[in-house]
Amino acid sequence: MARRGRLIALEGGEGSGKSTQAVRLAERLGAVLTREPGGTEVGERIRDLLLHEAGHLDPRAEALLMAAARAQHVAEVIRPALEAGRDVVTDRYSGSSLAYQGFGRGLAVDDVRRLSDWATGGLWPDVVVVLDVAPEEAARRLTERGARPDRLEAEGAAFHRRVVEGFRRLAADHPGGWVLVDGAGPPDAVAERVAAAVASVLAGGPSSTTCAPAPPSTSPRCTPAWSASSRPLPSSWPPPPAPCTPTCWSDRRAAASGRRRGGSPPPCCAPISAAGAASPAVGCSGARTPT
Repeated sequence: MARRGRLIALEGGEGSGKSTQAVRLAERLGAVLTREPGGTEVGERIRDLLLHEAGHLDPRAEALLMAAARAQHVAEVIRPALEAGRDVVTDRYSGSSLAYQGFGRGLAVDDVRRLSDWATGGLWPDVVVVLDVAPEEAARRLTERGARPDRLEAEGAAFHRRVVEGFRRLAADHPGGWVLVDGAGPPDAVAERVAAAVASVLAGGPSSTTCAPAPPSTSPRCTPAWSASSRPLPSSWPPPPAPCTPTCWSDRRAAASGRRRGGSPPPCCAPISAAGAASPAVGCSGARTPT
């Protein structure tokens, strides 16, 4: 029986660097790379409506549009890839709805959770990586980027504080394999922390960890953040050899033929393992928290 793929979601507030890290993690794992809202033709149309169309959206309408895009995303991209044995890395997933429409907009978080559960047919990630960045650092990154902010990015500071605090709350009490990772510092250093945390959770280490920056010449430090998840552990690790080129949401047809939008395929990278075999700097220590 073929191994089911694993779903890994990169989450965080605006300017947290999650999109950059989603690309890097997908390349490392040879995983399908996708994003929300979007990932499908229908989803991208909804994304434009949500982020770029002028006018006020009621918070419930916003939550429903996010759920509609996610339902199509799961049906068309995520579930087929998982059933084919492919790992999937998604730039945002249901956690963003909980943080943005729940904590940010003030909707009942349990209502938003039930909506996402229904939209996805009960499909929740095996690992959720939350990149945690101080609001001042996030604002600096957005300013340096220089792009015109979208509708959510343009919300006030109080909204974004609620979103960030929401992610932290979710990473403290959500019953799943959530991981809070320090998103400060050079992208390469953050990528190692992300890889270490993902490897630890998938290998059966701490079900939720907080990865702090490592001193020079040492591995990232990981400490358990809460009790072990009830989610079944992967049946085998490390996974079988992964394809060299990740499938990107931006151009799946091009990726299938060996090309990626914006450049040539990335070099093949061995999958990360529990001991960090693909990179000496990867590996999370720490005993699994008892249930």
